[in-house]
Amino acid sequence: MKHHVHNVKRHHPLVPGLEAMSLLTEHAFPRHSHDQFGIGIFIQGAQHSWSNIGKVESSAGDIIMVNPGEIHDGIPLQGPRGWHMIYINPEVVAQELRDLSKVDDFVMRPVVSDQELRFHMRNLFTEINTICPDRTAVEEAFLLCLMRVTHYHIFSKQQGKTYSPAIALAKQYLDDSPEEKVTLSMLSSLCGVSRFQLIRGFSRETGVTPHAYLVQSRVRLARRLLLEGKKITDTALVAGFADQSHLTRAFQKQFGITPGHYVASAK
Repeated sequence: MKHHVHNVKRHHPLVPGLEAMSLLTEHAFPRHSHDQFGIGIFIQGAQHSWSNIGKVESSAGDIIMVNPGEIHDGIPLQGPRGWHMIYINPEVVAQELRDLSKVDDFVMRPVVSDQELRFHMRNLFTEINTICPDRTAVEEAFLLCLMRVTHYHIFSKQQGKTYSPAIALAKQYLDDSPEEKVTLSMLSSLCGVSRFQLIRGFSRETGVTPHAYLVQSRVRLARRLLLEGKKITDTALVAGFADQSHLTRAFQKQFGITPGHYVASAK
């Protein structure tokens, strides 16, 4: 597996609940998920992605999108590829879209080609990267992107991914308590299925094994703790990792950068 990050930059979008990142890399991202909504613009190269929503290929100019909890990967095609990406906390989306009963009422499509949205995304990153960013201008550019997506590029709720009761329960437990020690026997007992049924059903419905999903949940928790200013060593233990080196390996595999680089790029 290639693992060469050529350039990573975390931006300061000034808007609470919004994170912005630019990435140019050959890193092959394994199947994983995010806590947030993600909207990005592909600026270079191409990649193949598997998602539990559907398989897609994207290239320069395309808009890529990901939903909270959506399992997906990213494999480069013929060298490095790059994108600008914004990650949006679900509560921010819920606040802006008060006409929907809740955020779960829509699921964004994995990739689209939309000239107007492409313009809004480029304008957003231009505003973010000005020498003295104007918060009002950034907020407006962000909301124009979100409006375009929600008006034209969402599935109906019925087209989103649903899980069987046992797998939904297992997934919810791993999301809620990733730092806790858990065994397959404990998890299968909680869900009322055998260990074999748990592994088979979980892998079929989510695309990853229960243990792989647990590690991803711990990495997502670690990211939140780092954003709160916690030290990497403390974060590793609080998030359920044996030590900092275990966190670093898992974090780098999932996000393409080390926890130290992630923290430093925000300064």
